[in-house]
Amino acid sequence: MIAILARKLFYACLSLIVLSMLTFVLVRIIPGDPFQQEQALPEEIYHALRHTYGLDAPIHSQYINYITNLCSLRLGPSLVYHKQDVAEIIGHSFPTSALLGGEALALAIPVGIFLGLWSAFYQHGWQNSLTHILAIIGISVPSFILGTLLQYFLAVKLQLFPIACWGSFSQTILPAISLGALPAAFIARITGANMIEELKQGYITTARAKGLPEYRIIWRHALKNILIPLLSYIGPLSAHTLTGAFIIEKIYGIPGLGYWFVNSVSNRDYPLIMGITLFYCTLLLTISLAVDALSLMIDPRLAKAAKNNRGVV
Repeated sequence: MIAILARKLFYACLSLIVLSMLTFVLVRIIPGDPFQQEQALPEEIYHALRHTYGLDAPIHSQYINYITNLCSLRLGPSLVYHKQDVAEIIGHSFPTSALLGGEALALAIPVGIFLGLWSAFYQHGWQNSLTHILAIIGISVPSFILGTLLQYFLAVKLQLFPIACWGSFSQTILPAISLGALPAAFIARITGANMIEELKQGYITTARAKGLPEYRIIWRHALKNILIPLLSYIGPLSAHTLTGAFIIEKIYGIPGLGYWFVNSVSNRDYPLIMGITLFYCTLLLTISLAVDALSLMIDPRLAKAAKNNRGVV
């Protein structure tokens, strides 16, 4: 298991290096400049700013300098938000995104699992059809459209919730629902499909022959065996929701990572784009490694299967 996780860690570090190179090049070929504003700066000041931040150096020199600072955990200053460091912006905006993502996860995971188990338990009834309809709606409707509809009907028309802003618990409900609807639909589909297949296995038939109640068969036996494919989806889902949805944060005026990322792209703020991108991917890869370790602990046969596959290759 340690060897498998070490290999995955190596590939994760390699992925971060490649990603940093691609992102660094791509953000600099985007038309525009962080110092080109509606009111043009005098040419002397413009060139002085570019020289101060090293933007007039060759791109490979800029990348080497950035990686050198990154190894010292220095993400650099923002080019647009003066006297603010990128690490400080991430530090004070990530808790907001994490709170929103945690609330969305707390909604999506139990609701999705419940709907999936409900549809599997009544796979030949109207419950299964209703769950499929809800899942299709949740998957088909983009989060920004759902967020806008919730704002219009529940906030503007019925005035049950605040339209936007951030601060009180009531202001987190609509964004959490908008962010959690899609993952809840996916979890319901995955849980339902895997549970239906699991209920066809021989050990389930044996358990039923022994007279065990259906709810006990599902909760004590079948559910454990569908956790691994479910974890493989919940891992990336957790990273996505913990950093917040970029468009959802913009719609509801939430000052999280997504809000800052959208503004950084609009302003061509290179260090902020790089910092948030690398932070997001590091979080994603870390959670993915944690999920792999948890999966190996739940089912050690996965480590044996991986070892056999390497032997065949």
